Amino acid sequence: MNQLLAIRAFARVVEAGSFTKAADSLDMPNATLSKLVQELEAHLAVRLLQRTTRRVTVTPEGQLYYEKTSLILRNLEDVDTSFNVARSKPRGHLRVDVGGSTASDVLIPALPDFMARYPDIRIDLGVSDRAVDMVSDNVDCVIRGGALDNSTLVARPLGQAQMVTCATPEYLKQYGVPAYPDELKNGHRLVAYVLAQSGRAMPFRFLRDGEKSEIKIEHRVGVNESNGHMAAGLAGLGIIQTFAYAARPALTDGTLVEILQPWRPAPYPFHVVYPQNRHVPHRLRVFIDWLVETLPNHL
Repeated sequence: MNQLLAIRAFARVVEAGSFTKAADSLDMPNATLSKLVQELEAHLAVRLLQRTTRRVTVTPEGQLYYEKTSLILRNLEDVDTSFNVARSKPRGHLRVDVGGSTASDVLIPALPDFMARYPDIRIDLGVSDRAVDMVSDNVDCVIRGGALDNSTLVARPLGQAQMVTCATPEYLKQYGVPAYPDELKNGHRLVAYVLAQSGRAMPFRFLRDGEKSEIKIEHRVGVNESNGHMAAGLAGLGIIQTFAYAARPALTDGTLVEILQPWRPAPYPFHVVYPQNRHVPHRLRVFIDWLVETLPNHL
């Protein structure tokens, strides 16, 4: 038995929660991975995983073994990296998850610079406003906006995006230009951004002279993806509150008009996050460093 390979195979099953996902991430046949785990269990004379047709559950012994061996794997990878980084160019495959408008308006326009710097790195972008399970979906890092609520992730700030409230000139001609946020309650049509995970509509937020307020009213249209949300505003379906970077072209050419400017919401923070219990390879380190250097100017 190749014990080191078997330990790595077992660790990926624990992290991915599935033999199939673990085999895919290791580029290994499912049968080979299963055999490695069985050999490891036989070597230890202990059951590490409980398998059923639907799920894989880590036994208490398996959890303890994972905690002890994952530290060894990380230390070994750090040793390898210390010898390789100095003399090699970063290369390999990165899987990055990013929200819709952040991808189309911020990351992708800036990405040619990164690809020119690191031609041996291949990137797959998962573009969606729906949160992913980074471990089970085998995602290297995620770019997300808003407050962070997962203490198991490492986060590096990427800057803040300004929020704007806007509508088409045709909409404002028909329904009028609100002078105060409370006027949104008087016959105006709002296009809500709906959280993909919960289905909850985000309230319209405002800030002036340090005083925050929220407007929660029934929306006429709700959209759970940021590019679609912008498209609904451009179609004249109602007033939207969105990122300034997404609305900038339409505001510049007059397709959209900003309203309630003195009550602009507080800036919206963005981070790049990745699992803290996973080794950070050289290709991911340089990508994260590039994001920290580049994205603040684009947000």
